[in-house]
Amino acid sequence: MYVRMLDFNLKVEKKPDFIKVIKNEVLPILRKQPGFLEILPFVPENLQQDKWLNISLWATKTDAERYEKECYPKVLELLKPYLTSPVTLRLYTLETTLCEHFEKALAA
Repeated sequence: MYVRMLDFNLKVEKKPDFIKVIKNEVLPILRKQPGFLEILPFVPENLQQDKWLNISLWATKTDAERYEKECYPKVLELLKPYLTSPVTLRLYTLETTLCEHFEKALAA
């Protein structure tokens, strides 16, 4: 499994609108992408903090790279009005031998 991890700062007052855009516009784009598995948004517990973390899971590195090239620029444009900083992207391989229950749950 391949992981795209984004962190960014969000305009705190725009949280409801941001979530609506993710749900209604970004998720439909992601779900159409070959190899997309799931999105894991991490929201700050203290709602006054603006640092968010978003993880998307992909079947293969090739799937994630295709999304990066073909769709991510459009997604980023949808999100920019809500951000106060540039998005930082980090790429990982998920070591599935250490999280077998998670992998099975995701496959179900």
